[in-house]
Amino acid sequence: MTTILVAAITVVALLLALLGAATTVAGRRIGLVHLAGAGLLEGLLLLQAGIAVAALAGGTRPADPPTFLSYLIGVLLVPVAGVLWSRTERTRWAGTVIAVAALVVAVMVWRLLQLWEATGV
Repeated sequence: MTTILVAAITVVALLLALLGAATTVAGRRIGLVHLAGAGLLEGLLLLQAGIAVAALAGGTRPADPPTFLSYLIGVLLVPVAGVLWSRTERTRWAGTVIAVAALVVAVMVWRLLQLWEATGV
C-alpha cells in the first residue's frame, strides 16, 4: 500500500464523482466516459489489491487482517456494483449512482491505508 497510489485512486474517484454529478444536474444519461472512468478506477484498485496481496504474501501484516481484507475485497466490488446499477437505471439518476460509488471508493481507500499503517497493540 502506497500513499501515492491511494492519492491517485482518490483523484480518479473524485473526478468520476464530479462527472456523475454533472451528468445528473444536466439531466443526461451516463455514457462511455463514465464507464471508462469506472474501468480506470477498477484497474487502479486491482493494482492496489495486487500490491497488498504481494505484501501479505511477503509477510507484512496489518494490525487487523480480517478488517483489512474485508475492506480490500469490498472496495473492489463497489465500482462494479455502481456500474451495474447505473446501467439498469435508465434515468438521469444513473450519474448519481456512479458519483456515490466513486465517493465510497475514495473514502474506503483511505481507510485501507489507515488499517495498513496501524500498528498492533
